[in-house]
Amino acid sequence: MPSKNDSPEQGDAPSKSEQTRALILETAMRLFQERGYDKTTMRAIAQEAGVSVGNAYYYFEGKEHLIQGFYDRIATEHKVAIRDVLARETDLEARLAGVLRAWLDIATPYHEFAVQFFKNAADPASPLSPFSAESEHARVEAINIHRQVLAGATKTKVPEELRDLLPEMMWLAQMGLVLYWVYDRTEGRERSYRLAERSARLTARGVSLARFRVLRPLVREVHDLFTDFLPGMTNAVPDPAKEKKEKKDKAGKTEG
Repeated sequence: MPSKNDSPEQGDAPSKSEQTRALILETAMRLFQERGYDKTTMRAIAQEAGVSVGNAYYYFEGKEHLIQGFYDRIATEHKVAIRDVLARETDLEARLAGVLRAWLDIATPYHEFAVQFFKNAADPASPLSPFSAESEHARVEAINIHRQVLAGATKTKVPEELRDLLPEMMWLAQMGLVLYWVYDRTEGRERSYRLAERSARLTARGVSLARFRVLRPLVREVHDLFTDFLPGMTNAVPDPAKEKKEKKDKAGKTEG
C-alpha cells in the first residue's frame, strides 16, 4: 500500500498512483461536507471518484484513514504557508501569531466539515482523535512547527532543558484554539483570530518567564500533567492490572 508520506518532490509531476490517491481524498472531503461523515460510505466515495471499491481500499483502509489523509494535507499546506512568516519574523509572539493565523486561514474552507466529524474526533478511542496513534504523523509534524517557531525566536532564550517540552505544550495550546474554532460561529471566525493573537501573546510571555530557573520545575510539572493524562502523548497512564501481570510473569521466570 502506498505510504501516506510518499509524495513527489517539489516540481515533479505526480504519478498516476498519486493522482488517484488525491482524487479519492478530494472526493471523500466533498462527500463528507455534503452528506456528513457518518452517512458517507467507502462505496459511495469510490463510485463518485470513478474507481473500484477495492482500489479505494488499496489507498485508504477506511474512512478513518481518509481523515488521516486530510490531517496530513492540512499539515503540509500549513508548512508551506508559514515559510514567509518564519523567514521574516524573529520575535516569538509574531512568529507564533503568524503560525496560528495561517492554520486558521487554511482550515477555513473545512469549517462545516470539521463541525460534522468532530463528535467522532472528540472520542479519545477514535482513530480520528488528534491524540490517537493513527494521527501521530500529523501530530509530530505540528509539534515540529512549534519547535521551529521557538528555534528562530532569536530574542527569546529558551533553557535547553525545556526545548523538548515547550513545543508539545504550544501544540496543546493550538489544539485548544482548534476546539474553539470548531464552535466559533462569528463571521469569518473573527473571535478565533482574536484568540490566536492573545494566545500567542500569552505563550510568548510564558516562555520568556521560563528562563527563570525557579519557574522551570513548574513548566515540567504542567507538561507531565498533560503527558500523563492525555491519550496519545508521550507517557501512558499505568495500567495496574498489566503491571501486576508483568510482575507475576517476571517472578515466574526468576523462579524458573
